[in-house]
Amino acid sequence: MYVQNIAGDQILRRRRPLRSDQEMLFSRGFSRISRTSLNRSRWLFSFQSKREQLLPSAHLQSPLDSTNTVTAGGCREPYCWGGSSFHAIGRQIHHQSSSVVEDGLDPFLLVENELSILANRLRSMVVAEVPKLASAAEYFFKMGVEGKRFRPTVLLLMATALNVHIPGPPSEKVIDALSEELRKRQQRIAEITEMIHVASLLHDDVLDDADTRRGIGSLNFVMGNKLAVLAGDFLLSRACVALASLKNTEVVSLLATVVEHLVTGETMQMTTTSEQRCSMEYYLQKTYYKTASLISNSCKAIALLAGQTTEVSMLAYEYGKNLGLAFQLIDDVLDFTGTSMSLGKGSLTDIRHGIITAPILYAIEEFPQLRAVVDRGLDNPADVDLILDYLGKSQGIQRTQELAAKHANLASAAIDSLPESDDEDVRRSRRALVDLTHRVITRTK
Repeated sequence: MYVQNIAGDQILRRRRPLRSDQEMLFSRGFSRISRTSLNRSRWLFSFQSKREQLLPSAHLQSPLDSTNTVTAGGCREPYCWGGSSFHAIGRQIHHQSSSVVEDGLDPFLLVENELSILANRLRSMVVAEVPKLASAAEYFFKMGVEGKRFRPTVLLLMATALNVHIPGPPSEKVIDALSEELRKRQQRIAEITEMIHVASLLHDDVLDDADTRRGIGSLNFVMGNKLAVLAGDFLLSRACVALASLKNTEVVSLLATVVEHLVTGETMQMTTTSEQRCSMEYYLQKTYYKTASLISNSCKAIALLAGQTTEVSMLAYEYGKNLGLAFQLIDDVLDFTGTSMSLGKGSLTDIRHGIITAPILYAIEEFPQLRAVVDRGLDNPADVDLILDYLGKSQGIQRTQELAAKHANLASAAIDSLPESDDEDVRRSRRALVDLTHRVITRTK
């Protein structure tokens, strides 16, 4: 399986040696599904002027019932397809974790104060001697455009979720000092992760010739490609300095591998063969390198700094990996169903750049004739329109949502597999991490 190929590790077996670890994790997450029926609300995705809009349906429609109708005048009507809504799929994840919603638990509010501290620290860390470079480096760290800080939120919650009593002298002051020092080191991982992430965005925007990011002009569009590349390099150098300060060789190795994966994933995307371009396994491996590796290895680093066992560290890794894969799969759906305004960047970006993602790969499975269109390179706008037309006839969107839900279940199951704890802060953070798996696959931007 691709999960084993890209990770290179497996969760240690616990009490059921006859079942694989992936089966065990998935069954734990999937058991939640059986306790609730699917939400019967449906959405219609309509290609109007070849741009999809997400519209609430007033009636139920099966994906197989869609037909490309022709009016009396011979005009072809806009094509629509039906499928389970993001929320219907999301509700499959954790029926037993309904307490998350009942408590009104907001994962981001739980770490709001720490996020504010991290934001200020990040702005101070990207100060450069050259004013132009400083302006470029802090471009996405300024107030209002720093994003929702999804990755730091995950990592801070993971730090609390893995909180353990630190063995040491009986003095409470000493123990408190050790706990505070550990928290600062884990916060540093969150800062490093965010700098690596933003650096990758700056470089990606140059490669993709993007003109918007987070609802404003992309840095390469505002200041030019050269300065954008240098700003990204500068952020990576700052991340390296911060990483070295941790003086933990295993953590340094983990996050250095992440940077290697980012480059590998981007190269895989740029240099695909015809066979690789239409391979789901290749696509998922590339997705791991470009998106999931950063969050998965950062979660593992949080566990390692806390002195956790190999098994617990791998559960943290599995959570981050599957959350990252689910996140990107929904991103791929939103590239077709979202709008430029809701996404903060252009819609249909991938397909216009000839990048084939999961919805199209599933459409090719249903309509093999699409393979010839993809092989032509999608340089012709008419071919892009043809791809979109076939996507509308297929279940590509729905199947991608279902695959994202599967990975969200695996992430949730990894949290459920952590050693039990009576500490309320630990339990609350674990519920918040499970809640994030729901938010990831039900988001609309």
